[in-house]
Amino acid sequence: MGTSRRTVLAALAGGALAGCGTSAKAAKTTEAVKAGTGTSASPSSSASPSARASAAGPSPSASGGATRLPGATRAEIVAEYGHAVPRTWGFDAPGVVHRLPAGQQGIALTFDACGGRGGSGYDSALIDFLRKREVPATLFLNSRWIDANPSVFRALAAEPLFEIANHGTRHLPLSVTGRSAYGIPGTRSAAEVYDEIAGNRAKLTRLLGSPPRFFRSGTAYCDDVAARIVTALGERFVGFSVNGDAGATFSPEQVRTTVGSAPAGSVVICHMNHPDGGTARGIAAAVPRLLAAGRTFVHVSS
Repeated sequence: MGTSRRTVLAALAGGALAGCGTSAKAAKTTEAVKAGTGTSASPSSSASPSARASAAGPSPSASGGATRLPGATRAEIVAEYGHAVPRTWGFDAPGVVHRLPAGQQGIALTFDACGGRGGSGYDSALIDFLRKREVPATLFLNSRWIDANPSVFRALAAEPLFEIANHGTRHLPLSVTGRSAYGIPGTRSAAEVYDEIAGNRAKLTRLLGSPPRFFRSGTAYCDDVAARIVTALGERFVGFSVNGDAGATFSPEQVRTTVGSAPAGSVVICHMNHPDGGTARGIAAAVPRLLAAGRTFVHVSS
């Protein structure tokens, strides 16, 4: 690969992942995305007994009129992780999945819907294109976005083409010490990490009839303690290997170039909550290019 092409791809790989408003655009010039390597989502042999049992994913059961979700309780999370000191911060941590399993030749397109002020839009042109071309995608939906788009959510959830995943309750970076990403303060404790995951998890479980399997934090940032809490709650933290639209700040041409260059096995992150951005047109240009090259598209769960 020539120097100029490497430079272009490196520039396109950078950018914000907040995707919720003007703060994401401001952060684009100051933070770069670190692309991770593929990791197993299964708990390691050194994981605690509660984490290993939780990751096995027991089925929800009714108790006292409320749904008992898989995974540890809030009290158990606080007891086990409340005093843990994180060692890492960023896009990579134990259990974070950046790529599809080895040998998988498909590409997983994932789209975040962040919710909140400036982030509750709906890119109908993007979704309509995916429907027309029958391109499967995994949609990471925030609790606030679901509340702002109830009818759209119901339609998406009813379509096998789309896999619904957890994008948190308040769209916060996942930290046990309050660390920030792109100017967004993160969760401040193990208890707040639990609330960020479990609040939207309970909503999705109620609406879908079963709990989501995958989680991505607001901005995709996490520390290693918070990542272990995701596993303890029975979900897999999904990162990315290709930053497709830099928090919906890329132009259509930048999206086309970046997504259109995704290799087999990639997990591509883009956004579906900014209809005025370049994501829809960029994806519409990149997908035919990838199909012509023999690529296929799959859900993260495939």
